[in-house]
Amino acid sequence: MKKFRSIIWAMAEVVLITLMLVALIDLRVSRQCVRCFDTPDELPARKLAVVLGTAKYRVSGGVNLYYRHRIEAAAELYHSGKVEFLLISGDNSVKEYDEPTTIKRDLVKMGVPAERIFLDYAGFRTLDSMVRCKEVFGETNVIVVSQRFHNERALYIAQHIGVNAVGLNARDVDARYGLKTNLREKFARTRMWLDLHILNTKPKFLGPRIDIELPQEEAETTDEEEIEESED
Repeated sequence: MKKFRSIIWAMAEVVLITLMLVALIDLRVSRQCVRCFDTPDELPARKLAVVLGTAKYRVSGGVNLYYRHRIEAAAELYHSGKVEFLLISGDNSVKEYDEPTTIKRDLVKMGVPAERIFLDYAGFRTLDSMVRCKEVFGETNVIVVSQRFHNERALYIAQHIGVNAVGLNARDVDARYGLKTNLREKFARTRMWLDLHILNTKPKFLGPRIDIELPQEEAETTDEEEIEESED
């Protein structure tokens, strides 16, 4: 009986230490909120915004509100003139599931020019998205678009890897709708911290450099239009 109680106490201590670690990491990541903003007007102008992908539809049916609010924020940001390009980073691990293409299609419907949208098909995790933004797309000065809780984690990663990022907070959901997501986020932050500080986890894929720029013909047309406007 004494041995059994010792085991129970040991297990309780492990659980308590784990919960304390989760809480401390959550608090540390939440401090990134000072670099997260609710409207495009509050943001500095940047060349690129990274839109973090998510599924369009919920498993239980219906459009995912996180998705809807996120693409609305991305479209608003582009139309505000604060960014020149959008990089959609999401999961396309199987042919039947393609977050980046789905988001691009909806953004084009919302008036964002297709040539201003670049796709990162290997943004399987937020860590992958942020590292690939720097290592594959060569961008280190960006705006991140997602809900605030997600932006805080993305900005923590960005700071760790040397990317100067600020966040545009997409509209969040109510507490009941987001209960499971908010609980998962606590442990996602702990996993992220372990990946960065203990495990030195790398993205699943990197690959050749991709430059974020207009096609040559489009760029020349844009330059001509700017010259004409300056002459007027």
